[in-house]
Amino acid sequence: MKENLVLEKKYHPESIESSKYDFWMKNNYFKADPNSQKPKFSLVLPPPNVTGKLHLGHAWDGSLQDALIRFKKLIGYETLYLPGMDHAGIATQTKVEAKLKETGVNRFELGREAFLKKTWLWKEDYAQVIRSQWKKLGLGLDYSQEKFTLDPQVNDLVRWVFVQMYHQDLIYQGEQIVNWDPVQETAISNVEVVYQEVAGKMYYFKYRLKNEPNQYIEVATTRPETMFADQAVVVNPLDSRYQTLVGQMVINPINQETIPIIADEYVAMDFGTGAMKVTPAHDPNDFVIGQRHHLKMPKCLTTKGLINKKGGSTYEGLDPISARKKIVDNLNKADNLVKVEDITHQVGFSERSQAVVEPYLSKQWFVRMKPLSAMVLDLQASDEAVKFFPPRFMEVLNKWMENVHDWTISRQLWWGHQIPVWYHNQTKEVYVGVNPPDDINNYTQDPDVLDTWFSSGLWPLATLNWNPEQTTQNPYFKAFFPTSTLVTGYDIIFFWVARMVFQSLALVEEKPFNDVLIHGLIRDETGKKMSKSLGNGIDPMDVIDQYGADALRFFLLTNSTPGQDIKYSEEKIRSAWNFINKLWNASRFVLMNIDKDFVFVDDFKTLIQQDLTKTDQWILSKLQQLKARVIDQLNDYEFALSGRELLTFVWDDYCSWFIELSKVELEHNNAPTKQVLVYVLKEILVLLHPFIPFVSEEIYQHLGLKKSILEERLTIEEYVGKNSYLDLLIALIEGVRDFRAEKQLKKDLALTGKLTKLTSDQEGLLFENLGEINAYLKRMVNFEINQTLNFAQQEITSLRIKNFFIELDATTFFDYEQELNDLLVQQEQLRLELARSEKILTNPNFIKKASQEKVALEQSKYQEYQLQAENIAAKIAELKMRKN
Repeated sequence: MKENLVLEKKYHPESIESSKYDFWMKNNYFKADPNSQKPKFSLVLPPPNVTGKLHLGHAWDGSLQDALIRFKKLIGYETLYLPGMDHAGIATQTKVEAKLKETGVNRFELGREAFLKKTWLWKEDYAQVIRSQWKKLGLGLDYSQEKFTLDPQVNDLVRWVFVQMYHQDLIYQGEQIVNWDPVQETAISNVEVVYQEVAGKMYYFKYRLKNEPNQYIEVATTRPETMFADQAVVVNPLDSRYQTLVGQMVINPINQETIPIIADEYVAMDFGTGAMKVTPAHDPNDFVIGQRHHLKMPKCLTTKGLINKKGGSTYEGLDPISARKKIVDNLNKADNLVKVEDITHQVGFSERSQAVVEPYLSKQWFVRMKPLSAMVLDLQASDEAVKFFPPRFMEVLNKWMENVHDWTISRQLWWGHQIPVWYHNQTKEVYVGVNPPDDINNYTQDPDVLDTWFSSGLWPLATLNWNPEQTTQNPYFKAFFPTSTLVTGYDIIFFWVARMVFQSLALVEEKPFNDVLIHGLIRDETGKKMSKSLGNGIDPMDVIDQYGADALRFFLLTNSTPGQDIKYSEEKIRSAWNFINKLWNASRFVLMNIDKDFVFVDDFKTLIQQDLTKTDQWILSKLQQLKARVIDQLNDYEFALSGRELLTFVWDDYCSWFIELSKVELEHNNAPTKQVLVYVLKEILVLLHPFIPFVSEEIYQHLGLKKSILEERLTIEEYVGKNSYLDLLIALIEGVRDFRAEKQLKKDLALTGKLTKLTSDQEGLLFENLGEINAYLKRMVNFEINQTLNFAQQEITSLRIKNFFIELDATTFFDYEQELNDLLVQQEQLRLELARSEKILTNPNFIKKASQEKVALEQSKYQEYQLQAENIAAKIAELKMRKN
């Protein structure tokens, strides 16, 4: 042991956590060696957007990943935890534009090149912020492999993939309905549309028959402003109300254009009037109907969401709300308004600009999804399927792949991967290539950029430096691909997980990762989703400043069940801090009781050859059982289960029992017990290191063993201690403590008692170890067992301890009525337990469906209850007899 290494009296996370990260990085503990002969485990960090600071969701995600990396390192894996950040196209561009707006400048005034320079400066500022936050959280990242989605190498790969997919007819250009942000003037992905229930109106208009103007078909719509682009009125072919009208022409009341009445099975006869207007350029369902019926697809809105020339001088230039009001007023005056109803409906808003999203016909680049989705479905039906934890989320992936639509990948932005397509200035010939055409002066590059998810979908390949033009790949790719586990939230299975899978299958014919660990969302204490608009967000850095990263991590991990949301709880974070403080105080006690010249036996097989007490053997046996369970649980991503196991072992078994009981041995300077105290503490620190890396490293370094806890190895030793009386002893201590508290007896009042109704096993343990048991009892609860006591002339009280009794001399505090009442209460409780157990054991469904172990456990409980009930009945009868 090192000299003069005593823990501070109080646990101060800020001082402990300030230096550890630099120590780990300086010593390259997280620098991966792709040439190592160890088994490999790799994680790619889901890249945060360079739009701001990390939130609690990032802290949860990172804590899970880092815990896995540290755990796998401790059980002997060569690990890679690869960091990176996402350029986050529209999100970042929106932030930079907002910042420019404060100075009275917009991006068009700056120009593309100057705007991109500003955006790169923004990226560098926030990248530094994010790295400092990774450091604060303790994420064991290999920074030598850090990637950014706009790095030149990544850009080269993105361009190559686009060109490859284009030539394979997996990418094409066409006109389709997209989600359009009229403020940003770009198509956006589904994930960037936030739907909200809002109050609205349903408008009913008269579309008059051309040949009989006094007759009309009633059409309902929530969007009168799109009537300028109506191309038909559609009804169901089976609807008897309208069969005679199909094929006739009606007059569009807003512009007097004649449009046909057509029939299509899409229309629900029992919804609204059963007749709907068809505006193919402004509604995804209308677009499909328009394709089926070969309708024209004119647009009546500009890219800014304003009424275009089709609105005529009356409406051109109006925003949708103003146009809607004017249309309704004018059609009402023209007797073409039937009625207006108040409704509540879902409206999509742009996540970035908060503008109402327009379904908008636009010429864009698309990925043809059918062949790609088939690859994913084939993979997931095979033995090589990507495994999901929990498994139910595999169905989420499959269902999306079964119903997938072509993917819009072009965005009308400047920040991102510019599409590698050039158009000839005169002939309009399309050139698609990784490099520009030779006669570049005669071509203009497509101004659009690719959807952020396109480059993010290549993340496992890009981060591991896959080079499609090399037959021999680099060592990192060969060693760590496919990556071992992806940790992510259930909200982006469609948008990111699926895309990584199909792009990897299409490009390298391999899945990108073996496992996907799904977590939920962090909600506030009332269960609401955290958001800036609600003002209920929590900055993880503020939590760390107050309680430390270890406390935050321990809270997040021990409340993390795969696939489930968690509620933020400051009370639970305080509890985590209290647990760490308990560990700190226990460690300090151990170190204070170790001599400076103490030589630790850091070998389990040598340790157990020493003259160990029954207490030593008990804790060592418990420890090995704990390690086996925790390793299995962490391999199955069950952090909540393993965390609770560790907390219970540390708090109860080690601190409350073993340390307290060891004080008897420490009075006699028992060297083997000191060895066990240190050994178990060391193993506890190793087990807890994935959860609380900073404080576990701090305490470990005070033990004076290896340079870092990360050099330790977590192994399971086969060990069962000799038949121990510890369970009997613990039951006695707990029983006497509870009795003293109930009777309000001070600890300096010595108690003496006799044990009765013991089983033969309990009698053996008692009589073989009575001296040791009494030594512990006297120290901890001032109680002594004397089996020769004769209470014939004294008042006694009976204290039930599980299935036996302590007969105590109660002359000074005996209360007959209370004694009898206590026994009767216990008797009734046992009666209910027996009835419950009997009901279970006589239930044929339980016997048939439950495992043999579960049935045996219930049978054992029933027998135990029976024995306890018999003993209680005998004590009641004895007490009544003594009274008489």
